[in-house]
Amino acid sequence: MPTEEKPYRVYRGGRTKGKVPLERPERARPDRNGRKPREPKIRRPRRRWGWKRRLGVGLLVLLVLATAWGIAGYLSFRSGVDKANARLDKSVPPVLANQNGLLLSNPTTMLLLGRDHENTDQRVGLNNSDSIMILRTDPSRHRLVYLSIPRDLRVPIPGHGEDRINSAFPLGGAALTIRTIQNLTGLEINHVMIVDFRSFKSLIDNVGGIDVNVPAPILSNKFDCPYSASRCARWPGYRFNKGTQHMSGQRALIYSRIRENQLNPADSDITRGLRQQAVIRAVMAKLLGFGTVLKLPFNGDSLLNPLTTDLSAWQFTQLGWVLKRAGQKNALHCRLGGTATSIGGASVIVGNEDNLSVVQMVTGRAAAQPPRPGSGQYGPGCVVGNRQFR
Repeated sequence: MPTEEKPYRVYRGGRTKGKVPLERPERARPDRNGRKPREPKIRRPRRRWGWKRRLGVGLLVLLVLATAWGIAGYLSFRSGVDKANARLDKSVPPVLANQNGLLLSNPTTMLLLGRDHENTDQRVGLNNSDSIMILRTDPSRHRLVYLSIPRDLRVPIPGHGEDRINSAFPLGGAALTIRTIQNLTGLEINHVMIVDFRSFKSLIDNVGGIDVNVPAPILSNKFDCPYSASRCARWPGYRFNKGTQHMSGQRALIYSRIRENQLNPADSDITRGLRQQAVIRAVMAKLLGFGTVLKLPFNGDSLLNPLTTDLSAWQFTQLGWVLKRAGQKNALHCRLGGTATSIGGASVIVGNEDNLSVVQMVTGRAAAQPPRPGSGQYGPGCVVGNRQFR
């Protein structure tokens, strides 16, 4: 067998054509000036993230999203507040007392006015203020005071003589109402908020409804019957059970409009005003709650459509914090009052000296006292927390 090289390569499975591979000369390696050759690089395996690192990154992302959400919500809410400020008459700010410092740390007094244009009562149809209430906050003592003023209370109205206090609004708007209440109580009003019950329904629905404590069972008179004419003839009226109830916008609007309670003939216009004020307080608590804050980027601009106020967005935020910290459990609920009578064919309430004592209770200069025994359903006084006027 010849041993010379053959022009093909031989494999176990046969042979293949081609040139015989020649030995390649070794490449000359560059001179490294006597240095040793480099050691081969060893790639280290990537370390997986531990749970601490993952948690930290997750919290950081969550913080960024929450900050962006908060900024978007605040800007939307501020837009709604700006519109509420624009609806306020230009004559109102000059009669308001200056706010001393932040609402977070200084007492403030706010006038809340409720109006209901769709109510069939003639007095309301004249654009009178249907509900009048003062909210006084004292952050240093975590104290809230609500002062209810009956709309039929007869008082001196600057430039117009004596009349029912709710007549001040159609005579001179919120500015004249503020001046009238300041002269009556001696309290300086720092801020004002006007609530339009006509569009209050949509606001309540937008915040998911409200919780209202109904102090006694109610069977209303027949008004705004939601059924056909034949069924309305047999319909007894709207019913509300005693206790805390969750109300939609329509239900809360009906509750605030009830003028007669067939289960309690002693119910009067003053109890109706108390129901309206309970609805307003519940809405304010829900409006400034955490659940509403989450929805602000979507509805913050339209949420305040029923409100007219001088409060800025920052002041709204401070007020929400003050109300949250103080709570309603120990809130002081006061009311002015007097004796019911008729003057010139009109039913009015004539105040007495007990109203001055109530103002002292509101400002904290006197201890809270309930209405005097025998003072009747319009007796002035104060109660604490969930206690009811007798």
